[in-house]
Amino acid sequence: MSPATLRRAVRETVSGLPREFWWLWTSTLVNRLGAFVATFMALYLTLDRGYSASYAGLVAALHGLGGVVSSLGAGVMTDRLGRRPTLLIAQSSTALSVALLGFMRDPVAIAAVAFLVGMASNASRPAVQAMMADIVRPEDRVRAFSLNYWAINLGFAVSSMAAGFIAESSYLAGFLIEAAMTMACAILIFLRLPESRPERAPAGKGEAETAEAGLGTVLRDGRFMSVVGLSFLVALIFQQGSVGLPVAMGEAGFTPAEYGLAIAVNGVLIVVLQIPVTRFIQHRDPRQLLVASSLLAGYGFGLTAFAGSIGAIALTVCVWTLAEIVNAPTQTGLVVQLSPVQGRGRYQGMYTMSWSVAGLVAPLMSGFVIDRFGAEWLWGLCALVGTVAGLGYGLLMRRLPAEEPQPDLGAVPSAPKAATEAA
Repeated sequence: MSPATLRRAVRETVSGLPREFWWLWTSTLVNRLGAFVATFMALYLTLDRGYSASYAGLVAALHGLGGVVSSLGAGVMTDRLGRRPTLLIAQSSTALSVALLGFMRDPVAIAAVAFLVGMASNASRPAVQAMMADIVRPEDRVRAFSLNYWAINLGFAVSSMAAGFIAESSYLAGFLIEAAMTMACAILIFLRLPESRPERAPAGKGEAETAEAGLGTVLRDGRFMSVVGLSFLVALIFQQGSVGLPVAMGEAGFTPAEYGLAIAVNGVLIVVLQIPVTRFIQHRDPRQLLVASSLLAGYGFGLTAFAGSIGAIALTVCVWTLAEIVNAPTQTGLVVQLSPVQGRGRYQGMYTMSWSVAGLVAPLMSGFVIDRFGAEWLWGLCALVGTVAGLGYGLLMRRLPAEEPQPDLGAVPSAPKAATEAA
């Protein structure tokens, strides 16, 4: 690809999105650039504080449980209080709780504050996704979600490398730097992002447009809950990259450095390929994309059973990373398509919860299967789950109507007006 072609591709990828999206994108990038604690938490507890691996696992589970608890609550807040207040509360609470965690020494206190960090850090996700759906045109949403996902992975790749150097100097510095950068995100949101929640339609617009979707409405939405269930299955597979793969590689005699090398392929490929792949998929049939990504994820991990070298494992990582690049924006776009305008926060909260629950179940599942039956059975199970998810998406999307632009009543009407309000 020539430099001119590359410049044109980048310009077409980023053009046409509103200014508010880019402020939201910037806050995501800054947040992920400061995500040090998740990277070194286990090392901090076992090496610096001297706790057991079991205790470190308990703290990680409590952190994940906090995310599960906050998913639905944050979705309700997003719809009732608004996107901007929810983001401000979530980011400020995350900054304070992360800083507090750095000063905790009692094991019970560490576990309790880790639970609070999990709640606070996960609470911003429904609001971010709902706000993005509010301010971006339907035809640009896959591109916008993909760019946001790219920012998440770029920030995490940089923060993961920086975390090691910071930890060598001071673990406390890592906690405080993450708290400071998260608070910077809250300040950025306060200064630059207007509220985007659609206003209720005036009388006469029809009950379908004015009704607010409660949690009961979400749970009774069989088609959407089917998507949540399928998302949970796919999330179970992707979680194995951080829970099942390192354990299996360790038992096979690979070193931690070799696992780090293999998993680094995932981050590098996402940063390099997310934008060009998005250009390729943004106008393609989401049914085909979701079916294909589910199968690629399942069989990508399934092929690990036959990988006997670090190079072969890296190739399997390439397969399921491609699935991740395709699945993430397409799946999020589908959730928005199925969400009523007045219930986007609750629907996004339920979708977020599917990943949080998968984060709890995946470590238990992988540990049980590897201990009882061996790693080969885990990879075979991943292939089976991917097949089931692919079939599920194929059947579900056959009955899915074509997306119709929904009137975002009272949402940000145009970039100039929104920018004026923000100022």
